[in-house]
Amino acid sequence: MAEKIDVDDERDPRLDDFRDLSAADRRPDRPGGRGFVIAEGTVVVRRLLRSRFPPRALLGVERRIADLEPDLAGFDVPAYVTSAETMANVVGFHLNRGVLAVADRAPQPSVREIARAANVLAVLEGVGDHENLGALFRNAAALGIGGVLLGPRCSDPLYRRSVRVSMGHVLRVPFATLAAWPSGLDVLREEGFRVAALTPHESAMPLRELGGGRVALLFGSEGPGLTEDALGAADARVRIPMAGGVDSLNVATAAAVAFYELAGRG
Repeated sequence: MAEKIDVDDERDPRLDDFRDLSAADRRPDRPGGRGFVIAEGTVVVRRLLRSRFPPRALLGVERRIADLEPDLAGFDVPAYVTSAETMANVVGFHLNRGVLAVADRAPQPSVREIARAANVLAVLEGVGDHENLGALFRNAAALGIGGVLLGPRCSDPLYRRSVRVSMGHVLRVPFATLAAWPSGLDVLREEGFRVAALTPHESAMPLRELGGGRVALLFGSEGPGLTEDALGAADARVRIPMAGGVDSLNVATAAAVAFYELAGRG
C-alpha cells in the first residue's frame, strides 16, 4: 500500500517532481525536463495506475488521496497529502481535480508490434495541438483503434495536457514514432495494411466506399492538412462527405467519424 505522508511546506524537496508545471522551461512532463508522465484527477490517476507507466508518487488533498486508496493497493509509492493552497503553490496554479500522479515513461512498442496486433491504425502527420492529440487518442480508445503512429511534427502524447484531454486513454492506446517519413508507411503495407489518406478534396472517394481489410488512416494537421508527400505515399484518398459551405472538420472530430465508420464494419 502506498504510504500517506502529510506535507505542509511547499518548499519540501520531496515535492519537486510536481513543481512548476506552468513554467515551460522546467516542466517535468517534457522530455527536455525530466520526461515524466503526469496524470490529473482521480479518473486519470486510476488509469495511470492500471497502465504500463510505473508511478513515482502522488500529491493531493486528503479526500482525493482517500478516494484512491483501493487503487493504490500493491504500490510502494509515497502519496503526499497537503492542502489545496499548498498544492497550488507547488504546481503553479489551482488544480480543481485535487490530485496528481507522476510516473516514469515506459519504452514504446515498435511500429511492427503495434501493426501486427491491429486491424485499424491512425497515422498522424503534423498534429501539433496537444488538445487535438489528446482528443484523438480518446476517440481511438472509444472506437477500438489498434494504435496510433506519429509521423513528423506531432506533439508528445505524454505531455500533461494531452494526457488530461484524453482522459488518460493515451496511457492505454499503444503508440509509436514512425521515424522514416513517408517511406515508413511501407512497413504497414508489409503487414497487410492499406494506407488511406483523409482529405476534404472532392476528388477523393467517400470514406464508406473504401474496401475492407486492414486500414491505416492518415490524418494531417489543422489548416494545411496532409503534405503532398504524405498524400502521394497513400494507396487511396478518402473524404468525409459534408454539407456545402464547410470545408473541413477538426482533426479529432474527423478521426472520430472515420473510426466509427471503420469500426461499424464489424
